[in-house]
Amino acid sequence: MESIFHEKQEGSLCAQHCLNNLLQGEYFSPVELSSIAHQLDEEERMRMAEGGITSEDYRTFLQQPSGNMDDSGFFSIQVISNALKVWGLELILFNSPEYQRLGIDPINERSFICNYKEHWFTVRKLGKQWFNLNSLLTGPELISDTYLALFLAQLQQEGYSIFVVKGDLPDCEADQLLQMIRVQQMHRPKLIGEELAHLKDQRMQKIDLDQSLEASHPYDGTGMLDEDEENLQRALALSRQEIDMEDEEADLRRAIRLSMQGSSRSSISEDIPQTSGTNSSASLSSEELRKRREAYFEKQQQPEQISHLHETPTTSEDTLETDTGDDMTEEDMLQAAMNMSLETISA
Repeated sequence: MESIFHEKQEGSLCAQHCLNNLLQGEYFSPVELSSIAHQLDEEERMRMAEGGITSEDYRTFLQQPSGNMDDSGFFSIQVISNALKVWGLELILFNSPEYQRLGIDPINERSFICNYKEHWFTVRKLGKQWFNLNSLLTGPELISDTYLALFLAQLQQEGYSIFVVKGDLPDCEADQLLQMIRVQQMHRPKLIGEELAHLKDQRMQKIDLDQSLEASHPYDGTGMLDEDEENLQRALALSRQEIDMEDEEADLRRAIRLSMQGSSRSSISEDIPQTSGTNSSASLSSEELRKRREAYFEKQQQPEQISHLHETPTTSEDTLETDTGDDMTEEDMLQAAMNMSLETISA
């Protein structure tokens, strides 16, 4: 399909598109067709002048606009016919007496030019297949051999004038290529207006979808893409996990410290010397007991110091010895705290 030359509609230049699609190339421009139209107008004026330039018919003719072209870009069948004569081609009206006389069979022809309400388009055979090269279509439309006669009959019923193009068309790449291969068309081309309407509908649907997404995410005012949103959520989740891990580690260290402090308090309470017949709380004031505990806690919290606490109790068996190494891990500290607690409970 890409090798087929197909001009799409621009303004009202359908006659130009019709001729170029027929000849499969940029053979004619609006300027060249306008020149042919002016030439035809001059020929008609000269024929009218033969009846006298002072006649009423001649003056009326001069006042009328050209019948071969207009400002919109429309060109008459006479302009198209004269343009094709340059290439030795002739137009014969479909089902006319001459058409009947020549016994023309559409399937054996090479091309047709169709006209309806000032619109021109070409139907041409390229290789071994027929194509509708209407400039109002988004691309060439494949027509099967069996459908060709029905297609032409349908055009006639719709009011189209159909002309058979007689003569040898110039060689073209598409005709040579399609002599060797046959093409298949999965989807028929749409009219340009339908395609534009379809594209407009797609744009409107996209706008509606975007508005719906904005409505469902009212706090997303930064225009952030979904991918960026996912990355942000992932980063926040990782950050929360790190904070949770740090909190757990802090809680573990705090629990170990409190456990050791609790065990130490129990040991100190048991290691305070007692006098016969009197209680330790009676012998020591609460202020002295608090100072002794603070001094003990300060010794326990020095990171690189090995503390050995020896106090001489009233009985020789109740001796408490606490040993912490320089390389103790939090797990070792926890185990030591548990051992101290167990020893305290046993004592």
